[in-house]
Amino acid sequence: MRQAAKYAQVFLVGLQSNLVYRWNFLLRGSFSLFHLLGVFILWGAAFQGTDSIGGFDVRQTMTYFISLIVLQFFIAASNEDHQISDEIRNGLINQFLLKPISYFLYRFTIYLSARLVSGLLILVPLALAYPLLRHYIVLPDEAWRYAAAIPALILSGLIQFSIAYCFGLLTFWFLEIQGFIMLSYAIETVLGGNLFPLDLMPGPIFKIAQWLPFYYQMYFPAAILTGRIGPELAAQGLLIQSAWVCAFFLLNHLLWKRGLRLHTAVGG
Repeated sequence: MRQAAKYAQVFLVGLQSNLVYRWNFLLRGSFSLFHLLGVFILWGAAFQGTDSIGGFDVRQTMTYFISLIVLQFFIAASNEDHQISDEIRNGLINQFLLKPISYFLYRFTIYLSARLVSGLLILVPLALAYPLLRHYIVLPDEAWRYAAAIPALILSGLIQFSIAYCFGLLTFWFLEIQGFIMLSYAIETVLGGNLFPLDLMPGPIFKIAQWLPFYYQMYFPAAILTGRIGPELAAQGLLIQSAWVCAFFLLNHLLWKRGLRLHTAVGG
């Protein structure tokens, strides 16, 4: 009970800190609508002369990209890797080595507070744009999709954060981690379904992508919610997604233990 109260306090502090930057989040959300406009123009041109691409019409495809924007603000780990890196490099992490608090849970709690603020604020510009978007939004009416989406979103958030946490911990070995982050972002953009729905890829490549963690960061929960995968693939995906969460937990624990052996506690 005392542990829960401790992290609840961390969550409230993180919430207050992120509310200071609420206008930044709101502006980011507003500018995302311009990105969405580009997506509409590009895919609108792609659908000229055809009713469907990959078995989905233009409304279903646009719904997929709108859901991606919402998910990015609710679960994407946007700056956690840099924050962890800065805390290690500047010695701020030393305070956690002497206190009965898990650094992983501390950072994850901060991540949750930040995503709550950014996620709620993206709904403001989307609500304002809804009169223009509503003709392009079509959601499936199968109840199982919404039930499956809940664990998929939770596991996706854990994968997103775990990857960022992993890159942040690389600061124990490397002074600058920007190159690793940019490489991961480039791969995620393609294999995470940010450029196009992954089911449009050639069959063999799509099957390989289904075993990679990037597939489960954005595409998988979005595909469940927008009807791009069936119940069998959703059940299989949840199992693989859970396995990746466990794998990243073990990897991060190993990096933390090994990194502390190299860490010199100065500053902080």
